[in-house]
Amino acid sequence: MALPSGNAIVAQSGGPSAVINQSLVGVIESLRGRDEVKKVLGARHGVKGMTTGQITDLSGVPAETLEAVARTPSSALGSTRDKPDRGYCEKILTALKQNDVRYFFYIGGNDSSDTCRIVSEMARSTGYDLRAFHVPKTIDNDLMENDHTPGFASAARYVAMSFMGDNLDNRALPGIKLNVVMGRHAGFLTASSAMARVAGGREDDGPHLIYVPESPLSLDRFVADVDGVYRKLGRCHIAISEGVNDEKGESIGAGLIKGEADAHGNAQLSGSGALGDQLVELLKKRLTPAGGKAPRARADTLGYAQRYWPDPSPVDSKEAREVGRFAVQTALKGDLTEASICIRRVSKPGEAYRSEIAAVRLDMVAAKTRHLPKEFLANGNNVTPAFIEWCRPLVGDLPKVGWL
Repeated sequence: MALPSGNAIVAQSGGPSAVINQSLVGVIESLRGRDEVKKVLGARHGVKGMTTGQITDLSGVPAETLEAVARTPSSALGSTRDKPDRGYCEKILTALKQNDVRYFFYIGGNDSSDTCRIVSEMARSTGYDLRAFHVPKTIDNDLMENDHTPGFASAARYVAMSFMGDNLDNRALPGIKLNVVMGRHAGFLTASSAMARVAGGREDDGPHLIYVPESPLSLDRFVADVDGVYRKLGRCHIAISEGVNDEKGESIGAGLIKGEADAHGNAQLSGSGALGDQLVELLKKRLTPAGGKAPRARADTLGYAQRYWPDPSPVDSKEAREVGRFAVQTALKGDLTEASICIRRVSKPGEAYRSEIAAVRLDMVAAKTRHLPKEFLANGNNVTPAFIEWCRPLVGDLPKVGWL
């Protein structure tokens, strides 16, 4: 298939991550020096920048600057939470045509892949030769067709290390400690807290209880779980997803939060302490003996640091760069005019970790959500050894700790 000649544009979408700029640089560096690509353009704040003319020429950015950007967390071009409908996508396509863009690379999650799909369909229906490629990114790890997504491993590393430190604090001053972790629909990030007890090496290391959206949470069962651990150990360390659901499948956090919603109409769970505070109050009330003193109980919400902490997983940095490069290589190979890039694990359990990059149809990823597999879940309040084995190579080496 003959390749069109014109400009290429790259943009970033959704929540930033520690390695999203690795993907950005992977795209930019792979576009340079290609006869089919006249200019490498960048849209500031995602597709919003395309429709408002916030487009910059990245063709001449020095290589040393790109390397510095690649090592920097957050989104170097800025991001957006816009969720384009067909009318919005028509404006995007108009902007692409006006800027003679023939190669469109969008780095983001589910909605970004859907934007690529819609824009690609519109271009095809109007006879405009456009190559649209989705480059994966999400710390939630909820993209279909991926073993894991760029951004997840670094966020999981942060969560694991946060719980390592918090477990030590909880051991020093025993009580009930609950930490709320990001993840509206998928519990991968909350589950990664389990790596803290693997690194700690003690049989009673926390988190002792892990709650994710895939396992409905009965508040009676929750109180009983905490009470059981607290009676046995004299303390209880808990990881809970911001998107945890009740027995009816309704978000507990959304029901507790009265206030802001994001651009997609969802209750703004990240950064709110409502879920943790309410659950702690519930535990104090239910676990206080008659005439006695309430147990020491505290809650924290890990918040946005999960996205940007500047200590990325080595595997994450490497693979994030590779998916950007692979997107360009696939686009310029000419066999496909649109695709979503994905990471697949090819190593078997017990083998040294290996992965490969592949391209799949956009409709296999767009507007779909991947969840924690059942084989990773245990008893509604924990994860299995299979999850630990799966997660271990992604987070990388963790600090060693000691205790007297």
